[in-house]
Amino acid sequence: MTSSAVQPGKDAAGDTAVSRTRAHRKLLAAGLVGSSIEWYDFFLYGTAAALVFPHVFFPGASALVGTLLSFSTFWAGFVARPLGGLVAGHFGDKYGRKPAVVTCLLFMGLATFLIGCLPGAATIGIAAPILLVVLRFVQGLACGGQWGGIVLLLTESASPKRRGFSGTFGQMGVSFGVLLGNLVFLGATAAISNEAFLSWGWRIPFFASALLFPVVLYIQTKVEDTPEFRDLQDQAQKKNETVVRAPLTQAIRDHWRKILLGCGLLAATNSLFYISIAGVLSYGTAELGMKRNDLLAISLLSAALTVGVVLWSGHMSDKIGRRPMILIGAAMIIVWAFPYFWLINTRNLVLFFVAVTVGSVFQSMTYGPIAAYMGELFAPNVRYSAASLAYQLAAITVSGGTPFIMTALIAKTGTTTFVAVFVALMGLVTFLCAWKLRETNTAEVRNDPAAVPGAQFY
Repeated sequence: MTSSAVQPGKDAAGDTAVSRTRAHRKLLAAGLVGSSIEWYDFFLYGTAAALVFPHVFFPGASALVGTLLSFSTFWAGFVARPLGGLVAGHFGDKYGRKPAVVTCLLFMGLATFLIGCLPGAATIGIAAPILLVVLRFVQGLACGGQWGGIVLLLTESASPKRRGFSGTFGQMGVSFGVLLGNLVFLGATAAISNEAFLSWGWRIPFFASALLFPVVLYIQTKVEDTPEFRDLQDQAQKKNETVVRAPLTQAIRDHWRKILLGCGLLAATNSLFYISIAGVLSYGTAELGMKRNDLLAISLLSAALTVGVVLWSGHMSDKIGRRPMILIGAAMIIVWAFPYFWLINTRNLVLFFVAVTVGSVFQSMTYGPIAAYMGELFAPNVRYSAASLAYQLAAITVSGGTPFIMTALIAKTGTTTFVAVFVALMGLVTFLCAWKLRETNTAEVRNDPAAVPGAQFY
C-alpha cells in the first residue's frame, strides 16, 4: 500500500525531471541555432566589407581608401551595439529575457536581408553608403541586445553545475556564424564568376538571413523565460512592484567597477578575433597578394576547429573555475601576438592557417567561460543590463575599430609590428581584469551540490 502510494510520486518526479531535461536540450539547440544565424548576419558584413563593399559602395576610391571607408561602415555596427545592449537590457531586466531576445533576432534578420537588397553607388550614388550605414547600425542595435538575452536564457535555465557548459551554446554561435558566412561566400564565388559575384552574387548570403525568422517563431512559441526571472517576477507581484524600476541606473550605480572590468575581459579575444576574420582577409588579399578563396577557406577551417575549444573551455570552467581559463588564454595571446604576424607575413598558406588557428584556440579559451562568468558577476535583477553593457563596451572600444586600426597602422608604418603590439596589450588588459575580478565558481560552489554561483545575490 505504501509502496504503491509512493511509486506514482516517484514516477511523476522522474517524468518531471525528464521533461525538464528535454526542454533544456531544446533550449540549448534553439540558443545555438539562433545565436549562430545572428552572428552569421553580423559577421557576414565584415567579410563583405573586406572583399566586396569597397567595389560596390565606394567604387571611386583607391584600394586603400575604399577599404578604410568600408571598415568605417563596419565599425558603425559596433558603435550601435552598446545602445542596443542598454535598451534590450532595460526591457530584459524588467519584462523578461525572452521578449528582448525575440525582438533583437527579428530586427537582425530584417536588417541583414535589406542590406542584400541595397543598390550600389553606381545606381543611387551617395545614398547607397548612407543606407548601408543605417542598416549596419540596426544590425548593431540587434546584436548588442541579443547576446545578453541568449546567454542568460541558457545559463539561468541550467543547473548550477553546468552553467559554463550551457553558456557556450550561445558563445559557439560566434564560430558557427563565421563558418556559415564563409561557406556561403565560398559557395557563391565558386558557382559564379568574379564579375557576377561583385555585381549581384554577394547579395545571396545576405538573403539567406531569412532563415532566422523560423527560429524567432520557435523561441516565441516554445521557449519559456528563465526560472530565475520568473522567481523575480513572482516576488515582485507579491509586493505589487515591478522587478526593477531602473535596471541600468542601478547596475551602473552598484556595479560600475565590475562592468568596466568585464569589458576588459573581452579585450584579448575580441581584438585577435576581428583581426582574424576581417583584418587579415583584407591584408592578405590587398597587401600580400594571396587569393581570396584560399583565405576564406582557412578562416572556415579555423572556425570549425575552434568550436570544440569554446565548448571545452566552458565545460572546464565548471570544473576548475572561470578565471583560470581566461587567465591562461589571455597569457597565451600575449605570447602569440608576434609569432602570429610573422607566420602571416610568410605568405605561406599552411603557416597562415597555423597562425590563425592557434590564435583562435587561445582566444576561444578566454571566450568560452565568459557567458556564465559575466552573468554570475551581477545581481539577477540587473544582470541583463550590466552584462550587456560590459560586453558591448568592449565591442565599441575594441572589436569594431580593430580592422580599421590594423589597416591604418600598416598603411602608416609599412609593417605589422605595431599591430602585434596592440594585440599583446589587449591580452595584458584581459589578464589584469581577470586577475582583479573574483572567482564566481569557487571550490565551495563546485563541491556543494546545493550551491549556486552568485548565490549571495539571491
